[in-house]
Amino acid sequence: MLRSKWLKAAPVACAALVAFGVGSAGAAAHVASHTASAASASSVGGKLVIDNESGSTWTCQFNPLNAADSGAGTTFALIYEPLEYVNILQSDKAPVPMLATGSQWSNGYKTLTFTIRKGVKWTDGVAFSAKDVVYTFDAIQSNKALDLNALFTNAGGPLESVTQKGADQVVFQFKSASQPYFYYVADQTPIVPQHIWSKLTQSSLETYTDTKPVGTGPYTMSSCSAQNIKYERNPNYWQSTPGHPVPRIQEIDYPSFLSNTPANLELQQGQAQWGGQYIPNVDSFYVDQDKSTNHIWYPPVLNVSLVPNLTNPILKQLPVRQAIDYALNRHQISELGEGGEEQPGNQSGVITPTFDSWVDSSLTEPSYDPSKSIKILEAAGWKKNSSGIFAKNGQELKFTIKSISGYTDWDADLQVITQNLKAAGIAVTAQDENSNAYTADIQKGNFQLAYAGSGGPSASDGPSPYYELRGLLFSGNIGSTDFSRFDSASVDKLFNDYSAANLAGQKKIIDEIQQVMVTDLPFFPTTEGVDWYQYDTKNIGGWPTASDPYAQPSPYAFPDDEQVVDHLYPTK
Repeated sequence: MLRSKWLKAAPVACAALVAFGVGSAGAAAHVASHTASAASASSVGGKLVIDNESGSTWTCQFNPLNAADSGAGTTFALIYEPLEYVNILQSDKAPVPMLATGSQWSNGYKTLTFTIRKGVKWTDGVAFSAKDVVYTFDAIQSNKALDLNALFTNAGGPLESVTQKGADQVVFQFKSASQPYFYYVADQTPIVPQHIWSKLTQSSLETYTDTKPVGTGPYTMSSCSAQNIKYERNPNYWQSTPGHPVPRIQEIDYPSFLSNTPANLELQQGQAQWGGQYIPNVDSFYVDQDKSTNHIWYPPVLNVSLVPNLTNPILKQLPVRQAIDYALNRHQISELGEGGEEQPGNQSGVITPTFDSWVDSSLTEPSYDPSKSIKILEAAGWKKNSSGIFAKNGQELKFTIKSISGYTDWDADLQVITQNLKAAGIAVTAQDENSNAYTADIQKGNFQLAYAGSGGPSASDGPSPYYELRGLLFSGNIGSTDFSRFDSASVDKLFNDYSAANLAGQKKIIDEIQQVMVTDLPFFPTTEGVDWYQYDTKNIGGWPTASDPYAQPSPYAFPDDEQVVDHLYPTK
């Protein structure tokens, strides 16, 4: 679950945010422009096997509005589509219209109006309409647990209402200027069918298992078992036109893997074509097996962090967090844990060099210094006991770090972190869980320390550091993506003020949030994670590349995965 859609793109100006919501070209034309080499072909066939270590077997529950459901990301957006698609790797470009043909801001960025696409059908044959869009957002508003992006006012966001206007328009009314929320509304919210979901009670929306999803997307779910999800091409997909079928790959298989090791072997042996996990010595293990067909591309990414539970009576003490921060050798974690394939993190929380223009150069970040960790703890009244562990009032600095089973690079990271903290008199023990239990635990606060990537839609990437940092620090996201349970009215206000600010004002706000990161230490970035992406061109073409980054490329990036499969085509 947590290796989900969290990439970082090149920095963009506020003008790009303002441009979001202005009408753009049709989605089918967008797909066609990237498959020009095969534009004259109309072949459909072949099978694509996704190779992404998931950390657990599939539960075959696919509620796209439930972040704790491991199947949520496997249906958004292959089955449940968004209104528009925002590619943060090309965030200076207009969004791609999907279930909406276009959108427009008005009223000082307080009113956002979408024009809903006509002629789309759900895979059970029922016509899609604006009513489905309104229903989806009404459902999210009625059940706060579904408001993963803290959109509505009852979750701390600015969205007041969503209403239908005429036959094919939906109007979003915000209480204040809310231009950054376009990304959450248009790109990060899957639309569900009213005629099915309205039969559920509001209280059951979160727990709805959705074992037989009905969507508008390019694929239907043919079958599911604990070991594999099988998708079949939707023959009536709305993007298809005469002579240009979309999608063109007939079948997609998505096996579950409990460890990187068997997943990596599947790729190496050519049994899978689309990979998304860490591979030690990837060049010799994978690329060199066939340099003509085996490729990798690891775009810049997200924060991978050691996260303290700030409701813990010991970890909520700033000196303890300061000691942890000075004890972490981030360069060692990068080299020994990630084989140098992920760069060391920085405590400001701003990904570099991706967002260099947003970095507050006046900040002095804490650097690795275990002797300083010891001095801080001693000054705070902690003393080492006979085991070499700091203790005070009968309490030891001894914690468990929860992580995901099978993430071998994270296991290696945690070995380094354990040694780092031990040298500073802090004892930690790693505890692996399957991804379902892990996600539930960190969202509910059932942990002391956790190792985590930016998890969930509202902590995902966007066209500025605002998006990831808001997800991780905004109190409205406690229970979803604010894992540390950081709660600050002043920081919440900074995120809310960002929406109405110009570019200079937005950068000043991010500077202030960086200061909070460095002084309050709500979590500890350890590495700047990459978007793991391996791909095989032997039988399939149309892949995103560094020279043609039409979508985030990893199989766990959504709704980008839909853009990828819509571009792919069989070459044999």
